[in-house]
Amino acid sequence: MSNNNDATRNVAYDPLPLTNDDFPSNTLYNAPPSPGPRLSSFHTPQMIPGELGPEENAIPAGAAQPRFLGAALYDGPGSPHMRDSFASSTHNTITANSEYNSSVYALNDGPARFEGSYRDDPRDSYYAREHDALPMSPVGATARRTLEEKRTAYTPPKAKSKRKIMIVAIIACILLLILAVVIPVYIFVIKPSNNEAADKSSPSNSHTSKPTSTGSAGKPNATPVTGGDKSEITMEDGTKFIYQNSFGGTWYWDENDPFNQGARAQTWSPALNETFRYGIDKMRGVNFGGWLNTEPLLHSPALYEKYPGTVDEWTLSVAMAADTASGGLKQMEDHYKTFITEKDFAEVAAAGLNFIRIPIGYWAIEVRDNEPFLPKVSWTYFLKAIKWARKYGLRINLDLHAVPGSQNGWNHSGKLGHIGFLNGPMGYANAQRTLDYIRILAEFISQPQYKDVVTVFGILNEPRGPDMGQDALSRFYMEAYNIIRTAGGIGEGKGPYVSLHDGFFSRDEWVNVIPNADRVSLDTHPYLCFGGQSASPMSSYVNTPCSSWGNAVNTSMGAFGLTNAGEFSNAVTDCGLFLNGVGLGIRYEGDYYQGTWPRIGSCTTWTDYQNYDAATKADIRQFALASMDALQDYFFWTWKIGPSAASGKVETPAWSYQLGLENGWMPTDPRQAAGVCGNTNPWTPPLQPWQTGGAGAGNIPAAASSSLAWPPPSISLAGVLSALPSYTPTGPIPTLPGPTFVAASGATATANVGNGWANAADTQLIMAPMQTCTYLDPWVDPAVAPPAPFCPGAVRRAAEPTMTPAPRT
Repeated sequence: MSNNNDATRNVAYDPLPLTNDDFPSNTLYNAPPSPGPRLSSFHTPQMIPGELGPEENAIPAGAAQPRFLGAALYDGPGSPHMRDSFASSTHNTITANSEYNSSVYALNDGPARFEGSYRDDPRDSYYAREHDALPMSPVGATARRTLEEKRTAYTPPKAKSKRKIMIVAIIACILLLILAVVIPVYIFVIKPSNNEAADKSSPSNSHTSKPTSTGSAGKPNATPVTGGDKSEITMEDGTKFIYQNSFGGTWYWDENDPFNQGARAQTWSPALNETFRYGIDKMRGVNFGGWLNTEPLLHSPALYEKYPGTVDEWTLSVAMAADTASGGLKQMEDHYKTFITEKDFAEVAAAGLNFIRIPIGYWAIEVRDNEPFLPKVSWTYFLKAIKWARKYGLRINLDLHAVPGSQNGWNHSGKLGHIGFLNGPMGYANAQRTLDYIRILAEFISQPQYKDVVTVFGILNEPRGPDMGQDALSRFYMEAYNIIRTAGGIGEGKGPYVSLHDGFFSRDEWVNVIPNADRVSLDTHPYLCFGGQSASPMSSYVNTPCSSWGNAVNTSMGAFGLTNAGEFSNAVTDCGLFLNGVGLGIRYEGDYYQGTWPRIGSCTTWTDYQNYDAATKADIRQFALASMDALQDYFFWTWKIGPSAASGKVETPAWSYQLGLENGWMPTDPRQAAGVCGNTNPWTPPLQPWQTGGAGAGNIPAAASSSLAWPPPSISLAGVLSALPSYTPTGPIPTLPGPTFVAASGATATANVGNGWANAADTQLIMAPMQTCTYLDPWVDPAVAPPAPFCPGAVRRAAEPTMTPAPRT
């Protein structure tokens, strides 16, 4: 989140989006019920959409959504041709997005006509085929065949005198056989189904899925591995909660099958084993700000309040480390462990959202020299994030929020103060380190086990482009793009989308900077609160997102390609504890530390959410809906904010999605945003094929590549590159570890978690200092002169090698 420190840093955001291609569905879940288990045949006559019945035939309010569509198994009465789904039949007048367009599972096992049809249990291949467990209960012909076998086995006796004895024996045997079937069915099918409520929540929509796995499965266990609305979840610490998802979302997690991707956040969001159609399917997301990269505003005002004088994670880490009585730096892990838990992921899916943007600092990988951050531990919790996102069908936008030297000098970049990235004497060396960290992260998330969960990679949060220059920043972006495509390859599904922040330049300045780039998104952070302040009521702002942002985003979607808002909030003033930084004051109240700001009034009106009236909540909700419609693909900043230690409550309510849901000013269904702006200048999907990994993706003209060659010839405030400290590729690669899974038996589950490196051919070592050369502190004031000479008596290395992305295959 942008915390501007002076008036010159208040970069004005230009306007942003609207849309009319994602209207909320009003289709009824009025399909007929599933066939009874003892029926020998079944038929539903509704063969065309018009015959599906009026609204009054829908399921009663509060009832579970039907598990099956229930459309006829045959293409017509008396037809011998069975079809697997409504969409595969000739009755295809239902549109692609209809919630009727869903698979029909043929339940009968025996006759050849049902071979190859769908089965009901999403774990069928796991339980029945691989582990000799009890398959789904048979219906129809199978039951009749079983009865004939019984009759053959128990033929009448020839001697009439023994007839009564044999009848009793037959009845007893039949009873024993029934018990032998009923008891296992109850234990392994009915009881788990009741416990997890899985059948009640299986969605019926245009995205049909069946759980798939890339892991090695162990023996099945009795713990429920899937469920939906009202199912019980047991977290890893033993805490339990009830999953509340009224949108048909289904979770799936089995420690013996940890890479299963059958979970779905909502019926309208593609499951993880389905294609997310960027530009068509909407990224409706939130940030988990302040979790793995702290800042005073968020998660943790109480963390910072405990240590007066701390203003960023650098100073907080120093203070924590010195406080050994309270646990030292381990307090940071306690924060990771408690601020965001599995329940938050479940609640995000239940809120109708399908993406989470997760900011991390480079210290998730390593620290060097005197850098005080807790190293590597946050990576362990990012692995948990991948696990929990996978469980609830959510996708992740991984955002590198803090890099060596700081890319913007703001408190969320690790250290408040100077910009030492692409700026000053260590600007080039810090950029080299940052490219290495991007490479290490890209190699990990491009592995097949993770690429369908971590699908977007924001490579640099809010770099202050005017301080470093757009040319240098563009060259850095080009090199980072090549590194990421080297890791995963070129083309749809090969590694993540590359999200580039606009660097506080206008969107049109990025059009065709990297022509034909494969799967690139432009990230913007439109905030209204950091400029001029006003006492105007919230009602006066309800249409501002539409008029300020909508047209610009539509234009960018057509001119640049995929455009996302990585951050936005409900704030229209800068009121809130630590919003501008610790001890820096508030513009609205006239005491901001820089510039002249007339006092507008007291912030209590804006921050005392416990006294918001119904009209105020409605106005905030309308503002949020307008923002969502204008921005189209978005990530609200942020999901949650921790309470102040002093007041015991959240002091920046305009920034908390969760608080808004709990108190009635955030929409409970984000699809309600569709059309709020009126769509006066809509962008019409789809994106161009090359923008989504299709034909032409990655065919960057040689002239463009040459003009953006890395490294830049000079660095802002420092001069030509040859006179600046730099690193050489001589250091070992700190490959990131994968997760560890524990099976139900307590043993370590057998699963291929990857080796942390997607492209084995990418063997270049990472950038490291030369032993004979003099380096400044990476966080040095950029005004300091570089050491002269940098390497006395040493031979300077050749130009830094440029990464070449893997060819399209």
